Amino acid sequence: MPPHRGTSAETLLEYAFAVRAFTATEAIDSTGLTRSTILGTCEELVRLGWLRELDDARAAGEYRMGRPARRYELDTTAGVVVGVDAGQHRVTAFVADLRGAVLGRASGTLGESGLDVPVRLRVLAETAAEALADAAVDPGHVLVTVVGIPAPVDAGGASPGDGGFWDRMNPGFAGTVPNGRVVVENDANLAALAERPSSGEASFAALLSGERFGAGLVVDGVLLRGAHGGAGEMRVLELVEGVGSSDGIGATARTLVAEAVAAGLVRPDSPLAAEGIDAATVFRAARDGDAQATAIVDRLGDRLGRVCVLLASLLDIDRVVVAGAIAEPAAAVIDRARALLDDGHFDPVPEIVASSLGADVVVIGAVAHAVDAVRADPLSFPLRVLS
Repeated sequence: MPPHRGTSAETLLEYAFAVRAFTATEAIDSTGLTRSTILGTCEELVRLGWLRELDDARAAGEYRMGRPARRYELDTTAGVVVGVDAGQHRVTAFVADLRGAVLGRASGTLGESGLDVPVRLRVLAETAAEALADAAVDPGHVLVTVVGIPAPVDAGGASPGDGGFWDRMNPGFAGTVPNGRVVVENDANLAALAERPSSGEASFAALLSGERFGAGLVVDGVLLRGAHGGAGEMRVLELVEGVGSSDGIGATARTLVAEAVAAGLVRPDSPLAAEGIDAATVFRAARDGDAQATAIVDRLGDRLGRVCVLLASLLDIDRVVVAGAIAEPAAAVIDRARALLDDGHFDPVPEIVASSLGADVVVIGAVAHAVDAVRADPLSFPLRVLS
């Protein structure tokens, strides 16, 4: 790791975040700081609560000759972060330590009240409090809360005023979430952050695909945002032939079933004839050989393929990660989209894969973003070390 240009404390904390237990000699080799500076800074960071001193090398069984080396590590109990996925219909919150290990979690349902701002804020506050209780952590120990929302978000955490959905999704969360700094981010961008470890520095899109399409875009290793936070917003799909809207796989599956029922294409004994069916029912029926369900899966796959072609054509991306709770049950839809792209008409085409992170992809990304915020400027956070 090259020497950090900040203070010695910032340099040493950057190193401590990147490693586990370390000795002064190891820190010297990695940071370029002198021994006296390392030892003095370690003592100061122990006093501040950022580091803890471990058993020396002799006690740890690593001592060979000479004076046993003093050993230190980041105190992951110095504070916690909170990640929140504040969707239109459901809120999920994770509490994690400073390495991102989840300590507690909770979820709350908004139902049909997701556009009611007071209800939305209340459920979010209750869910975050339940997650902290599950982790047995006092709210005073929260350093950063990251809230992911289904709306574009600029670098300052604001969404473009649209007089409707976006305003309700991002009404302002100060005073609603626990103690500490609040960061608001687009949910698809957080999904992209969650997917980065498995995608490396590839250019890819994390495509949230349940109720609506929204893409977190990473090009040449850089997350795209846009001047107003609108990079990856998919309203343009209203103009794409064969797609027609930004409705996701789940929402479109329900629409296609309703249209098939209205057209008399669904047999009375078909699972599609039941009231209030969801996309998972459609996919199961297709696996069981229901002809109309199979036709719907084919249409959904064709539609997904067109969306992937659009993203690849505009951004020259290598991969589309279909993300969200819909990804696993929609395997047949993804297979159909792959078949469409593999026919050679649209080369080069991106790889289409299903995320393995399921419904938690956004909240996992929120935790990662919160940890990154602490790592970027740790000394700006006052600590109340957990007991």
